[in-house]
Amino acid sequence: MKIKSATFTVSNSDHKLAPTDGRPEFAFIGRSNVGKSSLINMLTDVKKLAKTSSTPGKTQLINHFEINKEWYLVDLPGYGFAKASKTSRSQWEKFIAEYLLQRDTLMNIFVLIDSRIEPQQIDLEFMGWCGEKGLPFAIIFTKADKLNSSKIAQNVAHYKKELLKNWEELPPIFISSSESKKGREEVLEYVDEILKSFVIE
Repeated sequence: MKIKSATFTVSNSDHKLAPTDGRPEFAFIGRSNVGKSSLINMLTDVKKLAKTSSTPGKTQLINHFEINKEWYLVDLPGYGFAKASKTSRSQWEKFIAEYLLQRDTLMNIFVLIDSRIEPQQIDLEFMGWCGEKGLPFAIIFTKADKLNSSKIAQNVAHYKKELLKNWEELPPIFISSSESKKGREEVLEYVDEILKSFVIE
C-alpha cells in the first residue's frame, strides 16, 4: 500500500461524534511511552501527523486521521497512563472501551508493545480483554532499532510463550522501528489485505 494522503479529521471523547461515512478504521493503542505517535508518523510518512511528546500519556482523545480518502487510522489514548489522575484514567478507559466495542467500522486493533521490556501484565490483560470481547487485534513490537536482532527475537519469543498460556493461536505479529522504518511495508500490507475484504454497504 502506498500512502498518498494522510490528514487529521477529528478528535473527541465520544465515539458517536466520530466520522459517520462508514469507512473502515484501524486503531492503534498501547502503554504510555510505547512510541505510538512516532510509529503513526512513520507509517503515514508524515513527520508531525501525530503529536509526539517526551511526556507519557499525551494523547487524551480519540484522534481520527483519514488515509488515502479510503480509511481511518485511529490514534487512541494509551493505557497505564503516567501522572494521570484516577478520575482521568477512569474517564479515558470508559470512552476507549466504548469506542472499541461499539464502532462497527473498526476492522483491527494494533496493540503496540515495547520490544525492549519483559511482558507487562497490563498489556497481557488488555489483549485478553480484546479476546474475550471478540475484537480482532495484531501486535506491533516497537523500538526495534534499540536492540540487536537476536535480543528482539528472544524478547518476542518470551512474549509468545506468555500469550500461549491463554491463547490457542497467536495474533499477527510485526516488528517495527520508527527510526529505520522497519515493519512499515508489512503493517501497511496487512491493512491492505483487510481493506480488500471490506465492502461498504
